[in-house]
Amino acid sequence: MKKIIILLTIMGIAKAGMAQDGYRRTFRDKTIKLGFTVSPLVSILKPQESGVNRTAAKAGLNFGLMADLNLNDRGTYALSSGFQVLLAGSKLKYDAGKGLNDYKANPAEYNMKLTYIEIPVALKLKSNTEQEGVDFWGEFGTYFDFPVSGRANVVSMGTTYDRINILPEMNRINVGMLLGAGIEYPLGNNLKGMAGITYQNGFVDVTRNAKWNDGRVNMNSFALRLGVFF
Repeated sequence: MKKIIILLTIMGIAKAGMAQDGYRRTFRDKTIKLGFTVSPLVSILKPQESGVNRTAAKAGLNFGLMADLNLNDRGTYALSSGFQVLLAGSKLKYDAGKGLNDYKANPAEYNMKLTYIEIPVALKLKSNTEQEGVDFWGEFGTYFDFPVSGRANVVSMGTTYDRINILPEMNRINVGMLLGAGIEYPLGNNLKGMAGITYQNGFVDVTRNAKWNDGRVNMNSFALRLGVFF
C-alpha cells in the first residue's frame, strides 16, 4: 500500500511538472502576448520657471490594453506597447501676470485634471522563461500621450471657477522617457500576472506657453504597474 501511495505521489509531481513546463512553453512560443493593465499612479506637473509653483501632486490611473511582441525564440527580448487611458494632473499656483487670460490679473491656483490616450513603446528584457516560474523584467523606451480632456478648478481671490475647459490651451502631444522593472508570474493555464514599478519623465511642455505665459511645465509620474497577460 505504501508503495502505491509513493508511486501515485511521484506520478502527481511529474504530471504537475509537465503541466508547468507546458505552460512555460505556451507563453514562450507566443509571438504576441496581449493583456490588460490597471495601474494606480502619482502624477506631478513640474514647472521650470519662477512665478509658477506646484502645490500638490495628484493620484491618477492608467488602464487599457498592453502587448508584448517577442523578438527571439526564448521570449527574453520583446517590444512592449499598448493602448491605454491616462488620468493625471496636479495643482499649480500662478503669480499675477501668469496663467490664462481670464484669471491672470491676480494670483490663482489651478487644480488640473487631465486625460490622455497613451501609446507606450519600449524594449523589454526578461529573465529566461525556461528556467523559473517567476520572470524578472526591465524596460526602457518612450511614450506618446494625446490629450482628450482637460479641466481645471481655478481659485482666485477667494472665488472658485469650476471645471474650466483647458483642452484648447494644452499641447496636442506629450512625449517622454519610460523606465520600468518588475516580475511576471504564472496564474494558471494561459494566464500570467505582471507587477512592477514604472517612471515616466515628460520632455514636452504640457501647457501651451503662448496661452499660459508659464515657460515649460513637464509632467512626470510614478506608477504601480499591475496587469494580466492572456
